[in-house]
Amino acid sequence: MKMLRPLGFPVVLGLLVWTGVIAVPTVAIAAPVTAAPAVTAIIPVGTLPSGVEDNPVTNTAYVANFGDNTVSVISGRTNTVTATIPVGIGPEQAPVNPVTDTVYVTNNGDNTVSVISGRTSTVTATIPVGAGPIGAAVNPVTGTVYVANNGNGTVSVISGKTNMVTATIPVGTGPLGLAVNPVTNTAYVTNGGDSTVSVISGRTNMVTATIRVGTLPIGVAVNPVTGTVYATSGGNGTVSVISGRTSTVTATIAVGTFPEGVETNPLTNTAYVANAGSNTVSVISGRTDTVTATIPVGATPVGVVANPLTSAVYVTNFRGNTVSVISG
Repeated sequence: MKMLRPLGFPVVLGLLVWTGVIAVPTVAIAAPVTAAPAVTAIIPVGTLPSGVEDNPVTNTAYVANFGDNTVSVISGRTNTVTATIPVGIGPEQAPVNPVTDTVYVTNNGDNTVSVISGRTSTVTATIPVGAGPIGAAVNPVTGTVYVANNGNGTVSVISGKTNMVTATIPVGTGPLGLAVNPVTNTAYVTNGGDSTVSVISGRTNMVTATIRVGTLPIGVAVNPVTGTVYATSGGNGTVSVISGRTSTVTATIAVGTFPEGVETNPLTNTAYVANAGSNTVSVISGRTDTVTATIPVGATPVGVVANPLTSAVYVTNFRGNTVSVISG
């Protein structure tokens, strides 16, 4: 039996912080002098790349190519595509459970989720869900997968152990994005049709709060260290900052035109926003709730993910059929 190489302490520590298993001490540390973030590589992928997610442990990114029904696997070490995996029709998102090295792909065109083994880069299961699945997220602590079904206003809850739907939760109108805080076992869903965010308890599978945000909320991300939630509003070019403790909007930040995807790096307390209408990425300081940089990327950026261990940021350029890699 082949043994896996043990993970080094920095990787284990980073993963535990990223998943929220341990907290970062609140000690003031002088910030090192770093170069301004910039695009360092452009990677050709499939047709109309939509969502992008990564496994920080294996330093691998996964891109859902909506236009050709595939997932591109990118090595973070070489910034090259190492595999192309056929999935269902119209793949939108591809969240990863870094603990099990499993990828879950929402297929908008056939109402399924493809389950991919990160070890073999093959589809191991196909799970029927609700109508028009788009957003998805994984709780790496519980192994639970959440899928936003845009067509019928629900969230499908999937057991990562059995690959079966265990609950269906009614949310708002036209749910689009999904994010999970593994520390509090809470899921957040953007409802594009009624400009709200639904807060779901992972313990009860019930909506515990509904938060009014900007027009046409699309993407959502959570910093598990601070508990802060970020929701993009495509209709008015802003990001709503939500307190995970009070479920209230604490700030509204102007970004680029038609922001879609958003992601956080919990180790640097930074958020990244893909502005589809202005072909840029806005960098937001979680400490000041201000935009600290605006980075030009490819045509129609829609998805974004940050690897907290390498600080690399990956952005899908929907009309450019590429992924821009940014030095975080």
